Amino acid sequence: MRPQELAERALRAAQGLAGAVAIVTARSRADVRWARTTLTTNGESRQVDLTVIGFRRVQGGVATATLSRSHPAEAGVQELVASVRAALESASPAEDAMPLIDGDQEGVVGWDEPAPLTSSASLSPLTAPLGELFRSCVADDVELFGYAEHDLTTTWVASTTGLRRIHVQPSARLEMTAKSHGRSRAAWWGLASDDFEGIDLTAGERDLRRGLGWQERRIDIDPGRHRALLTPGAFGDLMVDLWWSMNARDAVEGRSVFSAPGGGTRLGERLSTRALTLRSDPFDAEIPAADFVATAASSDMSSVFDNGMSTNRVDWLDRGTLHNLHCPRWLAQREHLPMAAGADTLRMEDAAGVGGLDDVLGRTQNALLVTCVWYNRLVDPQTLLLTGLTRDGVYVVRGGEVVGATSNFRFNESPVAILGRVSDSGVTQRTQPRDMGDYAARVAMPPVVVEDFHFSTVSDAL
Repeated sequence: MRPQELAERALRAAQGLAGAVAIVTARSRADVRWARTTLTTNGESRQVDLTVIGFRRVQGGVATATLSRSHPAEAGVQELVASVRAALESASPAEDAMPLIDGDQEGVVGWDEPAPLTSSASLSPLTAPLGELFRSCVADDVELFGYAEHDLTTTWVASTTGLRRIHVQPSARLEMTAKSHGRSRAAWWGLASDDFEGIDLTAGERDLRRGLGWQERRIDIDPGRHRALLTPGAFGDLMVDLWWSMNARDAVEGRSVFSAPGGGTRLGERLSTRALTLRSDPFDAEIPAADFVATAASSDMSSVFDNGMSTNRVDWLDRGTLHNLHCPRWLAQREHLPMAAGADTLRMEDAAGVGGLDDVLGRTQNALLVTCVWYNRLVDPQTLLLTGLTRDGVYVVRGGEVVGATSNFRFNESPVAILGRVSDSGVTQRTQPRDMGDYAARVAMPPVVVEDFHFSTVSDAL
């Protein structure tokens, strides 16, 4: 059965309810992995998931229930909808109840088209570059570990109001770790794209070898507050954490770093003296995303009643000022706040940013260059304090040059506080966050210099 037919059958089976939404995702993926500079596994996978959200009028409002199933057959669709009906019998009124998004099912471009599939052929542009890199590394006793994957995810959203929306999202990711000198040195590099056509690993090899070379000289640096130069990927990981914390409900209820003293939110407050703009734009020319809401469950950031609603550009920060928080329709209506639904894409720009990472490095004095961060965890939501680790190379910058490497560190920092301590930056580029790469694949960030970054303790990890 075609994926979109699953949605149509689910809606037909849901007749008699106060409404229903069906979301189908079809994911096609091809990947290859390597360890110790040798290919280990490769494969292709397919996944189709159906989510049915049912709505029922009850005393006091509208109740909702959601259930999902993978690869359902026709009988499975019927059983899934029957289970939704059963769950609705005991469901309480939903606080986020709103009229479902209306729509016209006629003329939806691509709705009836088959989901595009990727295959191992999508990885073929990597064959020659990886082979050359492997041979070069073997000759120099450098071990490479990593993987590459290409993914095509198609999402259909349909509702009993007649709404039909579809989006096809391609993504490609490559990550590599190089180890040398008895695995006493390690460097990491990654890239994100929509495919591997025209891929050039020259920059990756340069960065990996340069990192391993910088680690030839060890310089001990005590923990504490130091000026930090963050790569676009490292900065991206911290900004994704910031973005995911930007929800209006937590702010209104006093549980967030974006809560104003005495009540309300910090909307309109300047968080950085630099003209930093953080935005989500589904029509971003470099990192576009679906331009509608597709959510299986309500949360503080989204509502199942908003499924199919169009999304547009949202500026979360506007030239350093907090401009928006994630706010579904029901909360916007209740709290008289601007409604904001973010697309699955994130870009930070500094109006004063100049040059790439090497340019920023060349004008930086006495700093620690952090290539990537890992295992970030929230410590305090009231300040958005995070703790995490640096990995695979922290380098000592003196007079605009890297003069050696130091240990890795555990850090304790708030992305909100960081915004106020950015002293220099470069131009924005698409990047691969290492910690959040599985969840935030469409990110563009500049390299930044942050004053007084808190490296709290030394970490023994490479």
